[in-house]
Order: sequence, then structure tokens, then C-alpha cells
Amino acid sequence: MTDSEILDLFHHGSSRERAFRVLIEKYQQKIYWHIRRMVVEHENANDVMQNTFIKIWKGLENFRSDSQLFTWMYRIATNECLNFLSQQKKHDVISFDGVGPGGEDENLSPSSYIKAESEPIDPEELLARLQKAIEMLPEKQKLVFNMRYYDEMPYEQISEILNTSVGALKASYFHAAQKIEKYLLSDH
Repeated sequence: MTDSEILDLFHHGSSRERAFRVLIEKYQQKIYWHIRRMVVEHENANDVMQNTFIKIWKGLENFRSDSQLFTWMYRIATNECLNFLSQQKKHDVISFDGVGPGGEDENLSPSSYIKAESEPIDPEELLARLQKAIEMLPEKQKLVFNMRYYDEMPYEQISEILNTSVGALKASYFHAAQKIEKYLLSDH
């Protein structure tokens, strides 16, 4: 079902809930993975996703089709992620050297991801290092990197969602990619 068909179905009072179910089925996975890459933990991603779909439900009546439906939903999800991360920072002190406030976990320290030159790199280990590098990025760079790299969004669409110029987005992505590469190649 196309977005315009979903919206038409939604605007007919008796079929609102059906239209919303179709909308969720169509976009739930994309929205979830966008949120998950930002907030990392599954439980938090589910909470943020639930809040996102509540806001979508409440705002769908007033959606004016100035942008694509998915772009509008993505913007809501992005804002919910940023709100969650902002609230989380107020409650937690995050340490990238350990697992959290005051805790050290040798298995998660950056030095545990380094292999000797002669040993092959495990793909799962490389993926863990990549995720760690992404988590260390400033929020805006992290957001732009995830949207461009994982979601393969064009800069123009990201620009609509984040209300930022394409040039600024390209710069953010470039700096994020440099930081990630530096982290992956370093010997911590």
C-alpha cells in the first residue's frame, strides 16, 4: 500500500486504526533500526520507538504532505532519539573507557579489540569496534553517519529530516568517517 493510500485510509474515520497498523507494518523495521543505532540498547530502542509511534499517531491527522511521510516519521524518530539521549546524559555519566559510571570491564575496553598483526580479524570483533567508534562520535555526527552509511539516505533527504544544509551534512559525515577510521586503525 502506498503512503497516499495509507493517508487516505487514515482520513476516513472508520479505518484509522487499520491505516495506522499498515503504516507500522510498513515502516516499523526501518524506524527501529534507525533508533537502535542511535540509542544502542534494544530495550531503550523499543521505548523510543513506542514514543515515536505515539507521536506519529497524534500528529498524523495534521500531516500536510509538505514532505514525504517517511521523512516526516524519520524526523519524529530522530527527535525522540535526541530527547532520549539528552535525558540519559542528565542521569548517567558515560565513560567510553569502561562500561559505565565508574565501572571497568576488561572485555569491553578498546585495547581488547586489538589483534596482533599476524592474527586474522574476526568480523564480529570488527563490527564491535565499529559500533564502539560510532558511539564515541558527537550526537550530530553519529546521526548523520548512521543515516548516510546504514540507511543509505541521500544528503538531500537527511537535510530535510535534520533541517540542515547539505554542505554541513557532508562535512559532518566526512569528520565522522575520519574519526571512525582513526579509531579502527589505532593501537589503543
